Amino acid sequence: MEPAAGPSCADGTLTFGLPDREGQLRGVRLFQGVGIPGDLLDFARTDGGWALTVPRPPIWRLEYLFEVRHADGSTQLARDPQNPKRVGGAFGDKSVLECPEYREPEWLTWDGPEEITRDFAVTAPGLHAEVNVHVWSPATPTDRVVVAHDGPEYDKFASLTQYCAAMVRAGRVAPFHLVLLAPGDRNEWYSANPAYARALTTNVLPRVRAELGTDKPVVGVGASLGGLAMLHAHRRHPESFAGLFLQSGSFFRPSYDGHESSFQRYLRLVRFVGRVARATSGTPIPVAITCGRAEENRHNNREMAHVLRRQGYPVTLAEVPDAHNFTAWRDALDPHLTDLLRRVWG
Repeated sequence: MEPAAGPSCADGTLTFGLPDREGQLRGVRLFQGVGIPGDLLDFARTDGGWALTVPRPPIWRLEYLFEVRHADGSTQLARDPQNPKRVGGAFGDKSVLECPEYREPEWLTWDGPEEITRDFAVTAPGLHAEVNVHVWSPATPTDRVVVAHDGPEYDKFASLTQYCAAMVRAGRVAPFHLVLLAPGDRNEWYSANPAYARALTTNVLPRVRAELGTDKPVVGVGASLGGLAMLHAHRRHPESFAGLFLQSGSFFRPSYDGHESSFQRYLRLVRFVGRVARATSGTPIPVAITCGRAEENRHNNREMAHVLRRQGYPVTLAEVPDAHNFTAWRDALDPHLTDLLRRVWG
C-alpha cells in the first residue's frame, strides 16, 4: 500500500503520508500542538513509506511537522514534503492542513486608509533597556489608542496592522492609532514582572501619549505571555487601560499547567494568577478573551474569564476551532477585537 499523496481532512479524521520507498527512515511521528494523544502519533510502515490516520480534534486547521528518525537513531523535525502549504511563526515555518470548513478572513484583502507611521525607542531605566515602538496611524486625527505586546510578530504573522487599517477604512470601528511594542527580553519582561509593568505605564505609555497628543487610557492587546503581561500591568496600574484583548493568555495554574513548571518564571506567573483568582474585586474594564478549542491554555483561559466576571468585569470568552498560534489569533480579531473596541469607544 502506498502512503497518501498528501495530507487530508475528512470524515472526522486527519490523514498523513510520507514516501520512503528505499526504506531509509526508522520511524516517523506527527509533531502537533492540538492535544492528539501521544500514543496515536507514530506512523505505520507501508509498502511505499509511512502513513498515519488520527481522529480529528475540534479544529479547522492544523499546523504540524514530521519528526523523522534516521537509521543512526538521530531525529529531525521537518515540514511535510507533500504539502506546499506553509505558515510562518515565531519559531519557524510549519506545514498547515486546512479542513473544508476553514476560510481566511475577508479583511485580509480589504484596502486601508491613508496612513502615517513612526518609530521611536523609549528608555526604561527599571529594565536597563529600551523599548522599541512602531506606531501606525490613520490620516484622520484621533485620540484613541490600541497598544500590542509582541508587536512586530503580531504584525508579521497575524496581520494586525492590516486588520486595523481594514476595520477603520470599512467604518467597522472608529479611527485609532495602533502601537506595536517590541518584546525585548520577552520571557523576563512579560512574565508578571513588576519592573516591566512599571516601565510600560510610567515610561512607554506617557511617551506614546505625548507623541500622539492624547491623555486617554489605552486598549491593551496581547497573546500568550503578552496577554498575561497586559493583564498584570492593568492590575497594577488600572488607570492606564480602557479595555483588554487577551488571546490564549498564559494564566498558569498548578492544577492545569504543572507541565510548564520548567519555565524560568513559572512560580512568578502562578503567584500572580493566584492573587487575581483570590481577589474579591478589581477595577473592571471591558475584556475580550479568545483561545483555541484544542490548546492546553483553554482551561486556564476559561477560569480567568470566570474570575474576572465574578469581580465585575464585562468579559466575553470565544473559543475558536484552532490552537495556540498566530493564525488562530489573527482569525479571531474580527469579530472579537472589533466588538471590544466598539464596547470601549461606542
